[in-house]
Amino acid sequence: MVRGLQERVARALPAEHVEHVGGWWLRYSASPSWWMGTVLPHGDAGRDELVRMISAAERFYAGFGVATRFQISPGACPADLDANLAERGYRWESPMSLRTASSVHVRARAGLDGPSVHLNETPTPGWFEVWYAVHGHGIDPRIEWDVLDRVRKPSTYASALEGNEVIAVGRAVADAGWAGVFGMATLPEARGKGAGRGILASLAGWASAHRADGMYLQVESDNDPARQLYNRMGFTEVCPYHYRTESP
Repeated sequence: MVRGLQERVARALPAEHVEHVGGWWLRYSASPSWWMGTVLPHGDAGRDELVRMISAAERFYAGFGVATRFQISPGACPADLDANLAERGYRWESPMSLRTASSVHVRARAGLDGPSVHLNETPTPGWFEVWYAVHGHGIDPRIEWDVLDRVRKPSTYASALEGNEVIAVGRAVADAGWAGVFGMATLPEARGKGAGRGILASLAGWASAHRADGMYLQVESDNDPARQLYNRMGFTEVCPYHYRTESP
């Protein structure tokens, strides 16, 4: 299941360049959202084959002039990969949590209060402005628009409103019975008003309507406010995972 969910993530956050080598996904993207440009090392491999696959990945990323970075998810990658990368000097970093929930259960946890939430098939300017204000960090917005344009699976974009102003956003992508949650963002001055809960509940309703009985998301292990929200909405951890990044 871990492998299947992570590959759904790769389709919901599509990189510009993807090369498949022996079951591994080698992905590169110009986006500063670096997790779109990591290796998904899915599948088993013996030690000699593992060394060859790592070398192939390093050549791929060297061609773009960037460091090689692997996503290490238990149950989805070769058992010896993490230790092998550590021996090669790869840095351990960015601990994450992969979580899932039933769409019905998430929907049932919607509060009676909180702002209204509107869903759109495509991102509105207001949706993007809030996402960019929280996550943009001064990057070229055209790069992130291009990422959204590359998504081919059914998607919805949720906007929580206070009056006519968008104060919080999120999006979901349906893919083979699952709906992934991405782009959750609430303006600082609007936090604590139930907007995030309303966004998740609305995305859950959309997921059920698109025959996605399960929902999944990824969250940084040290992001306590987000983890608390997801706990309250019924998301439980499937596995922790982390990254290994090539050292100069």
